[in-house]
Amino acid sequence: MAAFAHSAPCWVDVQLPDLEAGKRFYGELFGWTFRAGEEVDRGGPCADALSGGKLVAALAGKQDGRMPTAWGIYFATDDITATVTRIRQAGGQMITEPVRVGGAGVLAQAADPGGAVFGLWQAGDRSGFQKQNEPGSFCWTEVYTRQKDRVDAFYEQVFGFRGTDLGAAGTGESGRGESGTGEPGTGRSGTPEAGADAPGPARSATGESGTGESGTSESGTSESGPVASGMSGSDADVPGVDFRMWSPAGTEPGPDTAIGGRSVITDVFPAEMPSYFLNYFAVADCDATAETGAHLGGRVSVPPFDIPYGRMAVLHDNQGAEFAVLQPPVSR
Repeated sequence: MAAFAHSAPCWVDVQLPDLEAGKRFYGELFGWTFRAGEEVDRGGPCADALSGGKLVAALAGKQDGRMPTAWGIYFATDDITATVTRIRQAGGQMITEPVRVGGAGVLAQAADPGGAVFGLWQAGDRSGFQKQNEPGSFCWTEVYTRQKDRVDAFYEQVFGFRGTDLGAAGTGESGRGESGTGEPGTGRSGTPEAGADAPGPARSATGESGTGESGTSESGTSESGPVASGMSGSDADVPGVDFRMWSPAGTEPGPDTAIGGRSVITDVFPAEMPSYFLNYFAVADCDATAETGAHLGGRVSVPPFDIPYGRMAVLHDNQGAEFAVLQPPVSR
């Protein structure tokens, strides 16, 4: 398996109260099959998820009921000790210090200055995804925060990300502290009318913004550019949405190289709402996936809607974990 470039999203997993119920839900929803995941077990039951026989994610049974039921993102690092040092220097906190997971690799978990949790993975025998940007696999991630300036600076310092603010695509790198053009992003910074209980990609100032596709190949190279909501030129002057795309160090920042993004949670949402990452999975049919998710006992928090790069929705599984799905546009 090819190694991922430093700072590339390389893995996702979900912590669930009932592992077997999670396997039934995602097996029906994405067509995943499962195998025992002892080699990456962190003390509790764990299952590797496969799509077409290729690794795409892991499901883990929660050992502590106080832990959130949530999907987590992991970024690749070739030196986890050095990355941990940068995290602390940049104002982040370590949640789980580096721990070796058999021969698979070394993992750690951290929180950025806004409190959003993410993981680190230094590969051993396991690099990460064997499949992505295809139906049934990961395709994009983004963090939602109230402390954009601190968070932008943090990810630039820790991972070397180069930022492009939405509406400024193609203009090159946005320097530290220069984010916040007030131009359209993923819409979690917008008004909540389009959704009931939490911000979501559909809840922008226009009520139409979304996010989505891209991610990296196994080498960490972007394949298709992001689907940051409202990234079309016609949306460039919509006020109230603030989104920054991240491109890896050594690349020209912009949609073609973006591997993830940052949006802002504004004061229209409850102060107790934490910062967090939202992870996206590619699907062949967004509407059918949303319908199936609801039928399986999940909840559609943002119904399917069109964005310039396809059709997307935001769902919660039958145990409450939130994720998004994206159907790429049909080639013409």
